[in-house]
This record gives sequence, structure tokens and C-alpha cells, in this order.
Amino acid sequence: MRLLITGGSSYFGQQLVQAAAVSHTVCATYHQTPWGQDGVTAVPLDVRDSAAVADLVADFQPEAIIHLAGSNRGTDMARVIVLGAEAIATAAKQAGVRLIHLSTDVLFDGHKAPYEETDAPTPIHEYGRAKATSERIVAAVPNHVIIRTSLIYSLHQMDHGTAWVVDSLRHGQPVTLFNNQWRMPVTAETLASACLELLTHPYSGILHVAGRQVLSRAAFGLKMLDWWGIPTAERTTLTIAPCPPKAPWPADVRLDLTRATLLLRTPLWGVDEAMGR
Repeated sequence: MRLLITGGSSYFGQQLVQAAAVSHTVCATYHQTPWGQDGVTAVPLDVRDSAAVADLVADFQPEAIIHLAGSNRGTDMARVIVLGAEAIATAAKQAGVRLIHLSTDVLFDGHKAPYEETDAPTPIHEYGRAKATSERIVAAVPNHVIIRTSLIYSLHQMDHGTAWVVDSLRHGQPVTLFNNQWRMPVTAETLASACLELLTHPYSGILHVAGRQVLSRAAFGLKMLDWWGIPTAERTTLTIAPCPPKAPWPADVRLDLTRATLLLRTPLWGVDEAMGR
């Protein structure tokens, strides 16, 4: 299959591209930092540029698109997410191809977990609002899947969140891991497998894909520090504490995985299961 992956240079994107290239002809995009991978066509693309997106789709002629490109920081974050979704969705609709769009668990407010696919987004911050808007845009594409997921990590390549914690601790900077924020971390390999399985699956709509083990941010962070061998002596500035009541992030965004468990062959390993394999 000819597969276009936007955001191919991102943490998850690189691992998805690697898995996809085994059996697909892949074109992967990056924004500013030149990037490439053997056997993959890598092209620069600003997903906010609808004309550039349309030209790329016309030139490459993909049979499916997986849209990962976005942003979770910066002054232009919402525009990247929303305009990118508009451009990709329009191109996918015009080309008549399947669109798989990566979304998030933090478009919920955290007051009604576990969340099902039918639950309407209730975002409490700009990132969540932008992701909720992008879902509405993608839903207009006849052949689409919106994957809501959680924290993405790998046991083979340190994720950015863990890398930030490790770097901060090594520089003696204070780090607080919250013990009352609940997530369902998923390995990049599991998520990539689910994305690729859904390329040819008849399902269309929203699907929750995450790891089946619920962990606090603190518990997950400590497991990652242990996995990567960060000694106790380097954790002197680490604090475990509750998240402040008025924090701008939802406390409990557990996802109901019943539908994905029934639909997919891909096992949704929890963190302990992944570490024990």
C-alpha cells in the first residue's frame, strides 16, 4: 500500500514509519528539521499550507493517510492542529482515501472516566480544544478513523517526557510527579501496530487505543526511571505529590478499551506486561 504519514519525524512518527516501511511504500513528512529513513521518501511539509498538502497527495497518490503532525506547545499550537487537520482531511476526501487521525485522551475534563468513544469531548485547555476541533473536521471524511490514545512511550527509545525528567534531575532541578493524574500509557510499538492494522480494517469512527494498565503519572514516571536505570542518587530533587486542584490538566482520563479489544488483533499491553515480555 502507498502510505502517507504526516509528522514522520516525531517521536511516535519515526517508530510508526519504521514499522510501516516493512510492508508498505511510505512517504513521511517532517516540518523543519531534515530527517530521513532508509527505504522511505521523506519530504518537508507545513501541514497548515493546504496547497502544499494537496500537491503532495496529488504527487504521491497515497492509498491511505495517517495524520500525526501537530503541536502541543508554542503560540501557533492550535493553528497547526486545526489548519493541519483541515488541509489533510480535505486532501483525503478529494482523493477518496482512508484517513487515520491521531487524537488524545486529554480532550476530556477528567470528571467522568472511564470514557467511551461516544462521550463528547469536554476540553479544559487550548490543546484539548484544538484536538476536539480537529476530530470534528476529520469526522467529515467518509473513510476515517480517529484514534484517541494516551501517553506514548517505548522500552527501546526514551520518550521525550522521561528524557525531560532525567535531564532535569541530573541538573539538580526540581521535578514533581503527580500521584493523582491517571493515564493509560501505550507503547509506540503497540500503537503503530494498531494504526497499521486499521489501514485495511472496515471500522470507521472513533476508537480508543491505549495500554490496558491504569497508572498515575507518578507511578508511570518511576517505572520509566527504573527501566532506564536512573539511580536513586540522581533523584534527590524528585517529589511525588498530588496535582493542585486548579491545575490546567485533567486528573482522570482513563479510556474504555472495550471496542478496540474486540476489534483489533493487536494486544493492548499495559506497562508491566510490556516490561515483562
